[in-house]
Amino acid sequence: MNPYVLATLLSSLGLGTTLTFASSHWLLPWMGLEINTLAIVPLMAQHHHPRAVEATTKYFLTQATAAAVILFASTTNAWITGEWNMTNMSDSTATTMILAALALKIGLAPMHFWMPEVLQGLDLLTGLILSTWQKLAPLTLIIQTAQAFDPFLLTALGLMSTLIGGWGGLNQTQLRKILAYSSIAHMGWMIIVLQYAPQLTLLALLMYVLMTSAAFLTLKLVFTTKVNTLATIWSKSPILTTTAALVLLSLGGLPPLTGFMPKWFILQELAKQGLPLTATVMALAALISLYFYLRLCYTMTLTISPNITTSVTPWRTQTTQASLPLALSTVMALGLLPITPAMIMLIS
Repeated sequence: MNPYVLATLLSSLGLGTTLTFASSHWLLPWMGLEINTLAIVPLMAQHHHPRAVEATTKYFLTQATAAAVILFASTTNAWITGEWNMTNMSDSTATTMILAALALKIGLAPMHFWMPEVLQGLDLLTGLILSTWQKLAPLTLIIQTAQAFDPFLLTALGLMSTLIGGWGGLNQTQLRKILAYSSIAHMGWMIIVLQYAPQLTLLALLMYVLMTSAAFLTLKLVFTTKVNTLATIWSKSPILTTTAALVLLSLGGLPPLTGFMPKWFILQELAKQGLPLTATVMALAALISLYFYLRLCYTMTLTISPNITTSVTPWRTQTTQASLPLALSTVMALGLLPITPAMIMLIS
């Protein structure tokens, strides 16, 4: 892609998200979300592959539907209350519609069906943008208007996303689909604690972005999109194999890795709020997710692949990818648990 076009599209992505962050009038976040969608569509379809075009079409239709519902619901709210302010959401129908539309935007269950299919059709870098940057704007809107939403609805969305995110990833052979279900499960963790401690939602989002970036960049470095080709990595780069396995375990939330921190805080907060049953279901759902991460680690480190590689000997190919972003995100995805006391001070 032409570098000028790429720069324009990436700056439009930044503009759309920043516009949504900074707004308090419902028309501005709607515009920001639309700019975001229109900026990522050419990036998704740039390879002109039928899969990529299909994924782009699905993504555009779902995002346009969600944007239309947001516009309709905010107009309805303005009609009833007489103002467009985001903090004044007194009409219950409009609030429920906006929550449903924003849940569709970020791929919360049961509005998650587009997410694995779309991610499967994209290359890994665009998939990374879709899984991280594109979640920021809708999630910010959910956090800003959280007090207006029905607590039962938020809990139901969170529980369903965590369970479906774990359950859906169990039988997958495609790594991008596994990461899509992982994303759905992590969104569930963020939503479940939103009504009690929004700062924990932000912490979980930050950790999710770091861990997902490390996972996508690792897969891009080793040119892998399927589970069975993971088994060939150890012969190319044993150190990368080790860090990749640890990043996956961090995504699963195992101590002493970074991913344990947000899950620990969220379970603690749910127990504090007198919701031991919800906390137990969330912990069990995390175990389901952990199973498919462990499956990937097992494939990567403990199996020898039956694949015969007919290409150039893989350990002699040179990569052109910058390794600094991968190194930074991997270190942060693995080693931030010791700063937990500082985080407790910040969020309490």
